[in-house]
Amino acid sequence: MNKPIRTVLLGLCLILLASAAFGGPNLTINEPDFDFGFVPQHAKISHVFWLYSTGDSTLKITKIVPG
Repeated sequence: MNKPIRTVLLGLCLILLASAAFGGPNLTINEPDFDFGFVPQHAKISHVFWLYSTGDSTLKITKIVPG
């Protein structure tokens, strides 16, 4: 096998190993922020945030801290 082909194959193997090592659960939020604008005092407001598990492993949500 000549050197350029061997170098390309080695590079592809390294990329595959790196992607496997850094895989796992991943959370994607399409809209991470929402501006409610002016809200009167004591008003009850809500907004739905869609969370997507886009990783290749099970995603566990163990703690939620509101901002």
